[in-house]
Order: sequence, then C-alpha cells, then structure tokens
Amino acid sequence: MSQTIVITGLAQGMGREVVKMLAKSGDKIAGFDVDSESITSLKKEFNDIGAEYYLETLDITDRQGILRFRDQVLKKFGRVDTVVSNVGIGFFGPFEEIDLEKALKCLEINVIGAAAIFQAFIPSMRIEGSGKLIAMSSLVGQVPFPFESIYSASKFAISGMVESFQYELAPFGIQTAIIEPAQVSTNFAAKIHKIPLEGSPYRDRARRFIERDNELIKKATTPVQAAEKIIKVINSPRLKLHNQVDFMSSFFLFLNRVLPKFMRDMILLNHMDIKV
Repeated sequence: MSQTIVITGLAQGMGREVVKMLAKSGDKIAGFDVDSESITSLKKEFNDIGAEYYLETLDITDRQGILRFRDQVLKKFGRVDTVVSNVGIGFFGPFEEIDLEKALKCLEINVIGAAAIFQAFIPSMRIEGSGKLIAMSSLVGQVPFPFESIYSASKFAISGMVESFQYELAPFGIQTAIIEPAQVSTNFAAKIHKIPLEGSPYRDRARRFIERDNELIKKATTPVQAAEKIIKVINSPRLKLHNQVDFMSSFFLFLNRVLPKFMRDMILLNHMDIKV
C-alpha cells in the first residue's frame, strides 16, 4: 500500500536518493528545497517514472510558506503518513572564533526548521490517529566532535525535542524516530570545512581534523546505501527511537554506551588525528 511522505531538503544528497527510491516503489512524495534548480531536475526525474508528487522551492525559515505548503499537500493527497525533517546546514570552527550571528542561523534552520515542519502536520495526523515523524540528526547529537560545537548543539537539541514530544504524541498514534548518520560520502562536510586563519591557536589541530575527515569520507557509506537504511526506518511498522545508517555512527554510539567517557574521548580524538 502506497504512503504519502513529506520530506524537506529532498532535492540533494541523501534526501534525493531517498525520495527517488520511494517514488519508484509507488509512494506519493511531497517536499521542498531551497535550491530551485535541483527541484526542477527532480521534477523531471519524477515525471520520467510517472511518480505522484508535489514539490516546491521554499526556505525552511519561511513559516507562512510552510503552512501554505501543508495546505496544498493535504488538498492534493488528503492525508500524510510520514514527515521526514531533512533540512540542515553544517557549522565548523573553533568555539572561541565562532560568529554568533551565523550560529543563530544554524540553530534556526536545524532546530526550529524541524519543529516548524512537524508542527504543521501534527494536527492532521492527530485527527487521523496515526503518523510518523522522523528527524534527520547526526552522531554528533549524542557524541560531540571538536570544532562542531554549534552543529552538535543543534543536533542535541533535535534529540531532546523529539525525545520529549514523543510522550505527548504517542497517545494519538503518532510515532517518532531520530536517524543519526556519522559519515556519508556527500559534499556536506566540504561546504563547511574551513581551516582557521593564520595566527589562530586552533589552526593546526583543525587542519588535521579536516584532513582526517576528508580521508574517512572517501571510504564512507554512500548516499544510496544510507538511503536504503533510511527507507527501512520509514517503512517500519514500529519505529525505534534512535537509528544509525553507517558503521562509524553505530561504532561510536556503542562506545558511548559501554565505555567511561575518558576512554571514549581518547578513541575519538585518536581516530580524528587530534589527540591531546
């Protein structure tokens, strides 16, 4: 039986792979992305396979735009079974040197953006007595990495938000899940990795972190492999709260459970070539 699935940030990277697979399996897709060219090319792919869809170019910070999008989706499809919050931006740099205005933008997009799309569709799900809300988070939402303090904060916030509202929504048949990838071979990290300026006391360690991260990304889970695991979560009749899609995420979350913090941190820093 086909589902109607809403996904934000669906025109690039993992999101694009996920919706292409879902559309090919007969699911109805609704979503938006800020990149109009990517939306146009995705529409063409959907038309080629005869998919049912509703796509818009929209910024996740446009609150009224999200409500109009919701109204159009419900008008076209009648109901929504699953909402996946997949919009997010990265943020890299030594905490001491962070531009706080840019940090606010990261938190606005990553946290409030997820809250906005979930809030928009909860009322219809509550009335239907069923639905799934799935948040794309990150390993750093449970195990923070250096030079990713604001990004980690945004992902910790998503985990806290979802873990909290799951109790409120469960009585209405609405299930929740968090997906926590660590490294997937996309250009996500390349967009944010910047070595601190000459004279920064953090320059050498940040450079080594970036070089090591770039090495690991070359051998990381592919977007297609990650998408296949994300689809398993979406299609699961009973959602598990925390879900991993790659080895590194599973490995470090296992260490997080079984090791004292100082041992976990030692392994993490050695792994990223920035041991103290």
